[in-house]
Amino acid sequence: MRLRCAVLDDFQGVATTVADWSPVTDRVEVTTFTEHFTDEDELATALADFDIVVTLRERVPFPASLLDRLPRLKLLVASGMRNSVIDHAAAERGGVTVCGTQSSPTPPVELTWALLLGLARGIVPENDALRTGGPWQSTVGADLHGRRLGLLGLGRIGSRVARVGLAFGMEVTAWSPNLTEERADEAGVELAPSKEELLRTGDFVSLHLVLGETTRGIVGAPELALMKPTAYLINTSRSALVDQDALLTALHEARIAGAAVDVFDTEPLPADHPMRTAPRLLATPHLGYVSHRNYATYYGQAVEDIEAYLTGTPIRRLG
Repeated sequence: MRLRCAVLDDFQGVATTVADWSPVTDRVEVTTFTEHFTDEDELATALADFDIVVTLRERVPFPASLLDRLPRLKLLVASGMRNSVIDHAAAERGGVTVCGTQSSPTPPVELTWALLLGLARGIVPENDALRTGGPWQSTVGADLHGRRLGLLGLGRIGSRVARVGLAFGMEVTAWSPNLTEERADEAGVELAPSKEELLRTGDFVSLHLVLGETTRGIVGAPELALMKPTAYLINTSRSALVDQDALLTALHEARIAGAAVDVFDTEPLPADHPMRTAPRLLATPHLGYVSHRNYATYYGQAVEDIEAYLTGTPIRRLG
């Protein structure tokens, strides 16, 4: 009898085609779900008969209350090697092995620049106007060369974003709670003396921090008030880094020139969520990690995790 594997949030319907599942299909029956489960009861019912679950990033929480309702579950594979929404202690108590996969920093770097350039040059409104017979040229683009890019975070992703900024001829500064001058020098950027100074002087401010107790809400109303009215904020990291109500207020009151976000407090975003209609906002549905190569890695290594588990030697364990 084959084990049953559920693949969650396969929105594009590609999970079984971007990777080769043949190493396990003789022992595992794979079912993909293209629709997101909106609550724990719905999820518990849907997964009750599955031995293995593959989940994307941190979109679906697996707290103890859910894991306790899934006695058949034995293997949980999450894309990426960090997952804060899985209760690892509860998984261990329930005999659930939790594994991860590698994740490339390149796709979120590329999306960060797609969003930043889209904001700077008014790509979306100009495209919409051209297609609908609107005015010919209605925006004046913001220059990048010689402007200041402020990076909150200079890790795997932030340092790569910095390189592109330098290639554009931007002045790049960075700050994070633990960033040292030595690390900033290695990346070829200036260490901002404080978060406040980075926000005060940045023409474009992009967030690349890990979400934790010290970074949650690190940009709130006081921080947004420091930004220039001509400045732009870009967040492709985690929504909770930014106070969402404060950001909406800043956009509606034109306190900043605009923002681009790829992450939200609730995903998928509800149809009536105010982020869908906020002015001066360029928004994408959490596409930072969504690329063919990254998906091939996620699902290819998920297959490897499943195969390793079946042979009794789990790899890439999380916890």
